[in-house]
Amino acid sequence: METELTRKLKIQYPILQAPMAGGPTTPDLVAAVSNAGGLGSLGAGYLTPEQIRHAVREIKQRTDQPFGVNLFVPEPSVRSEESIAAMNRCLDRYRKELGISSDPMLPAFVDTFEEQVQVVLEEKVAVFSFTFGIPSQNVINAMSRNGIFVIGTATTVEEAIALEHAGVDAITAQGSEAGGHRGSFLTSDADARIGTMALVPQIVDQTSVPVIASGGIMDGRGLVASLALGASAVQMGTAFLASRESGAHALHKQKILASNEDSTEVTIFYSGKAARGILTDFMREMRQYEGTVPDYPIQHALTTDIRRAAAQAGNPEYMSLWAGQGLRLAQDLTAAEIMKQSMDQAILLIRSMGSLVTVEE
Repeated sequence: METELTRKLKIQYPILQAPMAGGPTTPDLVAAVSNAGGLGSLGAGYLTPEQIRHAVREIKQRTDQPFGVNLFVPEPSVRSEESIAAMNRCLDRYRKELGISSDPMLPAFVDTFEEQVQVVLEEKVAVFSFTFGIPSQNVINAMSRNGIFVIGTATTVEEAIALEHAGVDAITAQGSEAGGHRGSFLTSDADARIGTMALVPQIVDQTSVPVIASGGIMDGRGLVASLALGASAVQMGTAFLASRESGAHALHKQKILASNEDSTEVTIFYSGKAARGILTDFMREMRQYEGTVPDYPIQHALTTDIRRAAAQAGNPEYMSLWAGQGLRLAQDLTAAEIMKQSMDQAILLIRSMGSLVTVEE
């Protein structure tokens, strides 16, 4: 199953593992997907430059196949002491319940994006992808000069066109079904919730670089449908989130495997940025909050102690359980088994469609 993207990336199958930041994309998971013929990807947005270097070298010890590193493009944020204080007062009830200190000191925010980029360049990673915007032209040009394939994330056609103009090699079209953070950067998170099936062909028609379909794709059926829409590959996150190699918390995996297609919701209360996850008590209760939610990454920092303590206490109701709308299709399998099952299913579907065409004729 060769496409323009598989040829350019030098991978066997048009399946990319979504770069899920925060721990799920362990070196084992990234390497397993790449070894199985897809493209594994390290979600490195929250990692320090040295942590990225260490993880990349671990992955290289586990595979000699191409893999990617994903970073978050820094965004301007407005710091309001009033909104931070009000949010802390609201969050203190959860801290009290979890037995942790109230009103924690906010960490100093240090922009390490340029240093993170430098590690990607120095380690000669095959693929660099980014989310939440567009890096400077200097960054994109440096990647190109070093033979690194560049992938940007778009949630609208307008964003996709901007990415192509910036010089990316491929575009991930992130539909509203996708789990985790929305990659919107030219429109508000609330506006950019176009479904994968509607978004992909429109981006394909308006751009000339390969398009990667993302959002609600869990198996070979989603792959074949995406290829029919004009995509050159798919990106699957939730399917791999529940895999054996995933670094997601055990409770997170259990929730994915026990939830249904209507179990997720988009929220801004965990991080200040819209993200889709399994509905929790925290999300339900915070709907009543009438104050201003601090910008990302401030809100993300404010809830970090709560999410961490909840994980340690085994309380999933206060954890951020990111997942997409296809989660009923998730299975407790290895990454290699997910890859094989998806490809076997896709090939059978394509053959059966060929039979249908013959019958029609």
